[in-house]
Amino acid sequence: METTLEPPDRHHLSAAIGWLGLGNWREASQEIEKISPENRMKPAVLLTEYDVAATAKDWSHAADVADMMVQVMRDSPAVWLSLAYAVRRKAGGGIEKARAILKKSDQMFPDEPMIAFNLSCYECQLGNLEESRDWLDKAMARGDAKQIHALALKDRDLEPLWNEIRRR
Repeated sequence: METTLEPPDRHHLSAAIGWLGLGNWREASQEIEKISPENRMKPAVLLTEYDVAATAKDWSHAADVADMMVQVMRDSPAVWLSLAYAVRRKAGGGIEKARAILKKSDQMFPDEPMIAFNLSCYECQLGNLEESRDWLDKAMARGDAKQIHALALKDRDLEPLWNEIRRR
């Protein structure tokens, strides 16, 4: 967690995390709002604010926060995945926009298995089964193949390929 936050901002962030842990995103959001403007762009604050927005299913806000996360933590594949996840779900977003985000991030992180895995999911949902297979193969080559195989059999986005995946 971010150690440069001083009280009271550190306390507000801790409270937000605590409220989230209790499943109360409303209280968590109120605590985030109390954090001073100069600390709102700190990675720990942004990550928590994203979690609050995602828990609230406020995908538009989650996408805005993830966009800020990408600016602040550009070298983290996880923030690109968060951005794509939120953009897919926000009004006016969708799978094609999320796919574009991950294709860009795949160029930055060519060894990241979860980017390839999510691209497999997106291609499958778009009906591009051959591309989906290719991305799933890349994900398995980049990461723990057994773990990714198990994940693929649980992810409903890949359901059209489940029979095929089971035979692998």
